[in-house]
Amino acid sequence: MPKTRALESQGVPGWIQAMPFGLVFGAFFVLPLVFVVIVSFWDYNDYEMLPAFTTRSYTESFEGCLAQLPDLCTMLATYLSTAKFCLIVWALTLAIGFTVAYFLAFYVRSTTTQMVLFLVCTIPFWTSNVIRMISWIPLLGRNGLVNQLLMSTHLVHAPVEWLLYSQFSVALAFVHLFTFFMVAPIFNSMMRIDRRLIEAAYDSGASAWQMLTNVIIPLSKPGIAIGSIFVVTIVMGDYITFSVMGGGQIASAGKIIATRLNALQFPPAAASAVILLCATMVIIGVLNRIVDIRKEL
Repeated sequence: MPKTRALESQGVPGWIQAMPFGLVFGAFFVLPLVFVVIVSFWDYNDYEMLPAFTTRSYTESFEGCLAQLPDLCTMLATYLSTAKFCLIVWALTLAIGFTVAYFLAFYVRSTTTQMVLFLVCTIPFWTSNVIRMISWIPLLGRNGLVNQLLMSTHLVHAPVEWLLYSQFSVALAFVHLFTFFMVAPIFNSMMRIDRRLIEAAYDSGASAWQMLTNVIIPLSKPGIAIGSIFVVTIVMGDYITFSVMGGGQIASAGKIIATRLNALQFPPAAASAVILLCATMVIIGVLNRIVDIRKEL
């Protein structure tokens, strides 16, 4: 910050200072995104892409949807299924993440202990997502530890089939993988809350619930919004978790893109990516209308 002010005092405009970051952003994000949008409007056949403008990749994706109403076509059903998982995972990660962040911020008094416990939350990230997903298979499988425990205690007489390769296992894996993305920003917001506000609330006779709903949650909204954006965008574009934990039986928007890429159908894959991006941006826009992140930070 002092260096920035020194440059401004020397007459260096802010846009020149931001230019290196803008060039990197443009080269590695904006330009590839532009190429994806352009390719999504190209024609194609079984062998090659044809650089001719057409909306074929978009119209074919939702072809027959109107004719099937009130039933959903495959594409809309897939996006609806993905949105359902987003909602479930978002709600679970928010509940767990908020609870963990609240405990670290307000019940752990020592700053050193807070940092140590916060770093403990990062330990799962020392291994890859795939390994963490695969680790659930010996636990949830037909002959896994959970089924063996349930049968040994006579709670069930046959292995529970829905523990693995099901919607339950997919949601469980998502919560396991991405809860920390909710913990970190909420914990950061809570640590920035002035403790004198909490003391004033208690001195005014506020109960613990009133203090939570009227002080903690409103001041934690930026962290909640940022964590929600992290979780929603990752789940919307994920396809590996759906494939591994769903046993290839659960469709997702990301899986559509991966399937078309594997079939070398690049324009339809690009169109699906653009549609997915637009759907994700709508969700982010709604979250940003609820909490103006730029204003709150």
